[in-house]
Amino acid sequence: MSASPASTTGGSLAERVRPDFDILRNKPSLLYLDTAATALKPSAVLQAMHEYYHESCANIHKGVEHELSKQSTDRYEGARRKVVSFINAPRPEEVVFTRNATEAINIVAHGWGLHNLGPGDEILMSVAEHHSSLAPWQQVAEKTGATIVDVNLTTDTQEIDLGDLQAKLRPGKTKVVVMVHLSNVLGSVLPADWVCQLAHDAGALVLLDSCQFLPHRPTDVQALGCDWLVASGHKMLGPTSSGFLWGRFNLLSSMEPLMVGGSTTGEIHFGKHSDVAPPLRFEAGTPTIAEAIGLGAAVDYLSALGMDKVHSYEEELAKELYQQLAGLPGIHILGPPPDVPMGRASLASFHIDGCDMMALAAELDNAGFHRAKPLHEDYLHIGHTMRASAYIYNTKEEIQRFVAALRECAEAQRRQGKPS
Repeated sequence: MSASPASTTGGSLAERVRPDFDILRNKPSLLYLDTAATALKPSAVLQAMHEYYHESCANIHKGVEHELSKQSTDRYEGARRKVVSFINAPRPEEVVFTRNATEAINIVAHGWGLHNLGPGDEILMSVAEHHSSLAPWQQVAEKTGATIVDVNLTTDTQEIDLGDLQAKLRPGKTKVVVMVHLSNVLGSVLPADWVCQLAHDAGALVLLDSCQFLPHRPTDVQALGCDWLVASGHKMLGPTSSGFLWGRFNLLSSMEPLMVGGSTTGEIHFGKHSDVAPPLRFEAGTPTIAEAIGLGAAVDYLSALGMDKVHSYEEELAKELYQQLAGLPGIHILGPPPDVPMGRASLASFHIDGCDMMALAAELDNAGFHRAKPLHEDYLHIGHTMRASAYIYNTKEEIQRFVAALRECAEAQRRQGKPS
């Protein structure tokens, strides 16, 4: 089955791609606005995984490979080359397949951070970081004596405060900058190329959490100038248990593997072993072969659509979602408006005065209940929020339906006098 969309002409992007998603064909009334949690999967991704299990289904990277093993290795490494092209990486050895972005972040935090940070060193992070990024670096800071320095948000648009970031970058002290590329809570977009240049001028390295950015906008690691980038496959139409770490080869070559065994091992004898070169250094044991192949098919699918077209369509959805929500009484939408220079994602986290957001999310059953404790409780000092997130298979009409249902449910809650 081709990884290309069912139709490349006529109608909106959503109208052209919806036939490619089995779940939308089987449930035509389904309104799914939770892509920021996980994206739906086109049939081409499922077919690619099906073909691996039905046509080759063998382990990979064996010293002497039989025919099925060769076919499996070719499919797996072919998927790696697709990711390399998708992010314009300089070489395949710089892309490490992982089960998810959390694993990828941990590879950097423990493989580089534990061995290069010490007392007095600083890790610069924004207050908008995902738990999966914050927790590993907190652990590294505790073990090494390094300090995490928080970068605040702007008071007007709730974007990462670039002035605060610049003021807190201290040459000789700041060793690494860890930043979310696109916030899954605020919908704000980081001018990552500028941040990378600023950090490098101060002698610091940069890790970008691009889980929410990469499925929605063109990504070029060489133009960005970052040192590491992580992404999650299931947010970009790929299967669960798929993701990757991209890193500069010299950095990857100097890092300790998070796990050892299997393909990570070069020479091994009683009492000693050696680690192989990247990327296999970080892919211990039998990897998630089918999932990596599925991720490759997702990359093919997005590439066929064209990431410029994906971005352009989502800008329309972002404006529609924000404008529709902004008309609701008592609503508070987190993050910037769509007309800021970097724009905003086609997602919106919000809370409504006088409403129980958990109950609203459960009643609507089509968006995601969302809570990021450090940002919500420690920084913004708010409680629960709901999040609606749209993607290529969503339409403006669906957003309008969602907001109309939200308005009705919120008004019903207020009439019943439910606490906020």
